[in-house]
Amino acid sequence: MIELYTWMTDNGYKARHMAEESGLPYVLKPVNLRNKEQFAPAFLKISPGHKIPAIVDTEGPGGQRITLCESGAILKYLGEKSATGLYPSDPVRRVAVDQWLFYGSATFTTLAQQFGHWVIRTTEDVPPAKKHYEAVLHDMLATLDGHLATNDYMAGGYSVADIAIYADVHVHGTKDIGLALFPNVKRWHDAIAARPAVVRAWTPY
Repeated sequence: MIELYTWMTDNGYKARHMAEESGLPYVLKPVNLRNKEQFAPAFLKISPGHKIPAIVDTEGPGGQRITLCESGAILKYLGEKSATGLYPSDPVRRVAVDQWLFYGSATFTTLAQQFGHWVIRTTEDVPPAKKHYEAVLHDMLATLDGHLATNDYMAGGYSVADIAIYADVHVHGTKDIGLALFPNVKRWHDAIAARPAVVRAWTPY
């Protein structure tokens, strides 16, 4: 059984999205960030950096109980375990998936979160930071739009690469920036948003 420790953030929804797509049985374990539950000693044993999401798999490799944090690692792990093709076994396709999985986890989400902080949430008005991160998010969306002009999904068929990027496009692209200038991203986003697993994953809790 997978225990999914998460909350209603971009990375948190990313992991729940993957859990729903995987078809693996899992139980949701909300970690209320507003109440600082991520600093509870029991949670720190699962996620030493006090970050969500994190998982416990009571039936990990070799039947061992494993813990895992970092959204990209969780997507890869659940993709491999579920054998759904979301993380492909073909080594050539896996290279392409890894490229965009890491882009989504390490670049896109990281910078989109900075956009969210400086442009949307902070009460401190810092015009240079706002200008910078608005430009960064536009640039990243343009990068995705150019790639998706000739690709239905980020790395061939639908995969963990798409899941790694979707959450921040959904949170910041559709709501804060708008996708009018990025029609290929909008087509990609809307196709993913209509998936039953995504509808289930993006319900509040």
